[in-house]
Amino acid sequence: MVANLVFYQLALIALLGVFLMLSWVWPSEPAAARPIPPTPVPPPRKRSTAPKPFAGLTHTPHCEACAQGVVTRPQAPCPPPPRMVPTRGRPRHVDTSRHFCPHPTCAYRGWVGLGNLSANGHPSGGPWQQLHCTACESYFLETHGTPLHGKRVPTELLVWAVGALAEGLGIRAVARVFEVDPHTVR
Repeated sequence: MVANLVFYQLALIALLGVFLMLSWVWPSEPAAARPIPPTPVPPPRKRSTAPKPFAGLTHTPHCEACAQGVVTRPQAPCPPPPRMVPTRGRPRHVDTSRHFCPHPTCAYRGWVGLGNLSANGHPSGGPWQQLHCTACESYFLETHGTPLHGKRVPTELLVWAVGALAEGLGIRAVARVFEVDPHTVR
């Protein structure tokens, strides 16, 4: 038994000796003999201090004539068209002084209270008044251009629902509270 332990220890010492001799005898180039090429250290990158424009807000000129920078001056707004005073029929009872014609070709577009609008009843018995522009002969609802345009829900209900959405209530919750379809709320 003792012979086996001594034999294993001698074998281990012999193997270590062989590995040490192989490491000394093994042909290898010394580290000093291999020249290491120097790696140049790049200089730190200098950033320009000039402000750079946002890429989405700049545009390149279409042609060389545009690149020269022809300065265009904004045109002064045109004076309002003359006020229209109706001379026929009975006097108007519906106040249209807060509305204007929304059609782009109308000369009275955007001008409020110039007398070009007249009330024309409630189409299909709806809650909104239909207005008629006597300048361009067009018709439109008084809710044109507002969030109420084209809605068939009562105004009070719509205002409360939008208020509930603004307070953070979800679309489905608003639909349940006001007993309407979620697509209507959307």
